[in-house]
Amino acid sequence: MTKPHPSVELIVTNGTILTMDPAQPRIEDGAVAISEGRIVEIGPAAVFAGRPAARRIDARGGIVMPGLVNCHTHAAMTCFRGIADDLPLETWLNEHIFPAEAELDADAVYWGTLLACAEMIRSGTTCFCDMYLFEESVARAAKDACMRAVVGEVLYDFPSPNYGPIEEGFAYTRQMAARWKDDPLVSVAVEPHSPYLCGPSLLEEAARISSEAGIPLIVHVAETRAEVERSLGERGLTPVQYLAEVGALSERLLACHCVWLDERDIELLYQFGVKVAHNPESNMKLASGIAPVPEMLDAGICVGLGTDGCASNNDLDLFGEMDTAAKLHKVNTLDPTVVDAEQVLKMATCNGARALGLSAVTGSLTPGKRADLIVVDTDRPHLTPMYNPVSHLVYAARGSDVSTVVIDGKPVMEDRRLLTLDLEEIRNAVSAIARRVRRR
Repeated sequence: MTKPHPSVELIVTNGTILTMDPAQPRIEDGAVAISEGRIVEIGPAAVFAGRPAARRIDARGGIVMPGLVNCHTHAAMTCFRGIADDLPLETWLNEHIFPAEAELDADAVYWGTLLACAEMIRSGTTCFCDMYLFEESVARAAKDACMRAVVGEVLYDFPSPNYGPIEEGFAYTRQMAARWKDDPLVSVAVEPHSPYLCGPSLLEEAARISSEAGIPLIVHVAETRAEVERSLGERGLTPVQYLAEVGALSERLLACHCVWLDERDIELLYQFGVKVAHNPESNMKLASGIAPVPEMLDAGICVGLGTDGCASNNDLDLFGEMDTAAKLHKVNTLDPTVVDAEQVLKMATCNGARALGLSAVTGSLTPGKRADLIVVDTDRPHLTPMYNPVSHLVYAARGSDVSTVVIDGKPVMEDRRLLTLDLEEIRNAVSAIARRVRRR
């Protein structure tokens, strides 16, 4: 007698499964079985037809794929969306963003992050990496939204509106790392802002905390030409070389932006196993430049994809970011074959997870990993006909095509309806914050 299959909690069925797992990359008319937050089995939908399940989600012929991973953002900057557009980075940062952030409090960061979570879920992002102020509020918001997140309090050499002097910033980071150590969704990173706002002792201590706790170290690196020229003038070293000198380069480091790199910089990043977060739309909007992504990929560097914050993008839609990333490097190199659709999709999924130290947890649909997946509705004019799903996801799909989102085995959006967040309440709260910002 055939042994009956054990019941599972959720089966997502009737879709083309793009696993992003080389061992089983694609299944036509497939299904994913989920139990206790993990993927337990993937295969043809017919195999799961009689399988007992507490709940089923019909993908209706769409694409079932890993949730997208936003490797770099400042989530609560949704509060400042459009506040200071069309300005150079240093003017934007020093004359507008830093003064506005000085007025922030934990409550504003919480509501701004919830708004970001709603936007990201609705556009297919299931995991994000955040660098900002009052990060305990970011962690709490991500947890309330049921989003996977890597969070870290921004550290710099001047006093913070949150923790005050840098010694308290280190203490705040250590406390957060201990508090969230065993959480299934939220983890903590050490996040000094940049080599130009952090002296050697700060960077050395940040690297020490990262090493001792075994958690990521995340830094803005070589974002503008002016930053690199200043570093060369003051130290005779590029920002990457400066980070190497203070012992900050390691496989735990995620270097954000990396726009202005020379050959030696790329060699160092590869040598130390550093990961990179590429933010093409923000870099374009702030006219920071074009990161040498083809060269980094050719060198074997793991490159993930990020949106940066809403004050410099101005949205959190990783589908749009994928399209931009692929096209930007083609026109920059005059080579239509560079940074192809498959590479970009990896940047937004499995490479992004690897960049955050989460490759054993998320980034692909693999039995044993946590169940972070999305369903893309392909019954749309701009997705018809469907010759190549990967190409369509990068060049034609939009965040608004995402119909269903599951994070850690829990549906958080179904048929475009948010299940963990009250969008009207969130929008009202952020609108009230915006009114205060305008008055100030």
